[in-house]
Amino acid sequence: MNNLIKKTLLVLAFSASAILPQWANANEGAHLDKAPVDASNHESLQRGARTFVNNCLNCHSANYMRYNRLLDIGLTEKQIKDNLMFAGEKIGDPMKVAINKVDAKKWFGVAPPDLSVEVRARGADWVYSYMRGFYRDETSATGWGNCVFDPVSCKVSMPHVLYELQGEQAINHETHELTLAKPGKLSAAEYDTLVGDLTNFLAYMAEPAKQQRNHMGWFVLLFLGVLLVLTYKLKKAYWKDIH
Repeated sequence: MNNLIKKTLLVLAFSASAILPQWANANEGAHLDKAPVDASNHESLQRGARTFVNNCLNCHSANYMRYNRLLDIGLTEKQIKDNLMFAGEKIGDPMKVAINKVDAKKWFGVAPPDLSVEVRARGADWVYSYMRGFYRDETSATGWGNCVFDPVSCKVSMPHVLYELQGEQAINHETHELTLAKPGKLSAAEYDTLVGDLTNFLAYMAEPAKQQRNHMGWFVLLFLGVLLVLTYKLKKAYWKDIH
């Protein structure tokens, strides 16, 4: 039995050594900035929801997110209907998109992915850096490149939908350093705030019940702590006459 366990551990060690370098190489070269994610900041989440609906929901769906979950970030049902619902949806409907996947694939080369759990799949830092990492690339089919999406070729199928706000960046391909070549409607700080709010909302959308779950976790730990004390006292009382 011991030999079998040793052999199993040896196989797992070799498997990990084969997988980890590949994972490291896949992420090599992509510098990620820290995303300002704070699920308790309802004002940031509300601004992020507005940016998402007005700019992302045209192509990207969020089928696992319902409009009524926005009530949890401080919006009223009237505010949601008046400002975030434009196609006659019901408050309990998921955030679907009207674009046809077949048409989208023809236009962009690939159908835009659903963004419901994008942050869980890639991480908030990746999304935050990606939305700030577009630069002008006339050799690309979309006219844009992004080295966060692909550190090697810097090619990306998605056009920069927020370029009017950020402006147009240029890249030094040797250092991968980005510089602002043409200013947009927002300053660099204002654009970073907008993308931070958007990333914050995408993080909330990926796990809308996370904050409630964290709060409940403290009560569970408190209950287990009290139960541990009571169990210990019960054990002492049960065994007190046995030596």
